Amino acid sequence: MTTAKPQLSLYNTLTRTKAPFVPMDEKNVRLYACGPTVYDFAHIGNGRAAIVFDLLFRLLRHTYGAEHVTYVRNITDVDDKINARALRDHPDLPLNEAIRKVTETTAAQYQKDVAALGCLEPTIQPRATENIAEMQAMIQRLLDKGNAYEAGGEVLFAVDSMPDYGQLSGRNLEDNLAGARVAVDTHKRNPADFVLWKQSSEDEPGWDSPWGRGRPGWHIECSAMSERYLGETFDIHGGGLDLIFPHHENEIAQSRCAHGSHAMANVWMHNGFLQVEGQKMSKSLGNFFTIHDLLETKALGGRKWPGEVLRLAMLMTHYREPIDFTVRRLEEAEALLNGWYRAVGDVTAEGGLLCAGMVDALDDDLNTPAAVRALHELRAEAVKGIVPAMRSLKASAALLGLLTDTATHWFSGEEVEAGAVQTQVTARLAALNAKDFAKADAIRNELADQGIALMDYKDEAGQRQTKWEVKR
Repeated sequence: MTTAKPQLSLYNTLTRTKAPFVPMDEKNVRLYACGPTVYDFAHIGNGRAAIVFDLLFRLLRHTYGAEHVTYVRNITDVDDKINARALRDHPDLPLNEAIRKVTETTAAQYQKDVAALGCLEPTIQPRATENIAEMQAMIQRLLDKGNAYEAGGEVLFAVDSMPDYGQLSGRNLEDNLAGARVAVDTHKRNPADFVLWKQSSEDEPGWDSPWGRGRPGWHIECSAMSERYLGETFDIHGGGLDLIFPHHENEIAQSRCAHGSHAMANVWMHNGFLQVEGQKMSKSLGNFFTIHDLLETKALGGRKWPGEVLRLAMLMTHYREPIDFTVRRLEEAEALLNGWYRAVGDVTAEGGLLCAGMVDALDDDLNTPAAVRALHELRAEAVKGIVPAMRSLKASAALLGLLTDTATHWFSGEEVEAGAVQTQVTARLAALNAKDFAKADAIRNELADQGIALMDYKDEAGQRQTKWEVKR
């Protein structure tokens, strides 16, 4: 690896500008992204965030060397939603045991789901419950410095103790006051103050502390864990657009005031919102899908979707833009992948040069639409059977977390019982020849539900024949 590094530029939500990325230490580039709250299966919006920051992780590893990048993605395993889920699903178990059962199950499912989306395992995945001591230490520092106070059995952050609070979201203190419900939490000095530590009842999880048995507020978790694993100030903090306020704003307030520093992270990155078929994802609309739903059930479009298809469908839109997740988009992503797999066949990426146009696009604030176009142009050479182009396409796509399979396996449809499919195809041909079109259509529809595409043709003798393949 040469000392001259490609010039990566990133959009910084904090400064609202795109600028060259300069790490604090090229030997230890540090990235933190907010991970899941493990009370239920992760939805596809969570999947988008996982893919975006996995791609950034991959690009940083490519640029600075895999051994020089530290990626932390936390797991929130203490939360009131977790408590409620534990009581609902396991009413006969002691609460702590029920909570552990919920968090272990959902955390394991999250790891499985994002791995299927092509995400690498982060360097560190700390759990909130394993960092309570660090949270308590930070809270005590904030109390000692006058940035926090005790009231109503809670420890609260005093927002007016930080003169420049609100820089990330663009909200000033007056904006927060205008939107606050003063009648709620009257023990607060200021309605915009937020909880650092709250009391726990006997039937709630809790830890002993100088302020009584209790549990941490949401925001303090990431401040404490990022400090422990990345330091007081680090390079990049990422998450979804919905986390800018209040979560990330309050992280900044806690960390900067506790450390007396100018910044928590130098660059703040946020991925855009996701909607489904033109509508906001909502359980009431019936368009709320988990990653597991799309991978393992026929929840969207009447079929299961491979993880690579879901990943490419996400990458076809720039990470900062809103994305409309539709069946048509998934089909387009699948068609692209099919073309790429046909072009590379079963070659390996060994010796393949990375596509310069793709790398340049990624260096421009992760411009994945341009990166995808560059790969599609490279496909035009690879499809001619030019081995260097085939290897280049394979290697370049791998940087995006794509083309990780062989063409043989990708198109094999090994989950399909070929004999059973052929029996149905033969039965359909018989129905067509008998002009029983209703039965023929019913068989076609049944096979389509299994992801089997039929192609009718006539052989040299003019007889009707049918080919089939797994719809990829």
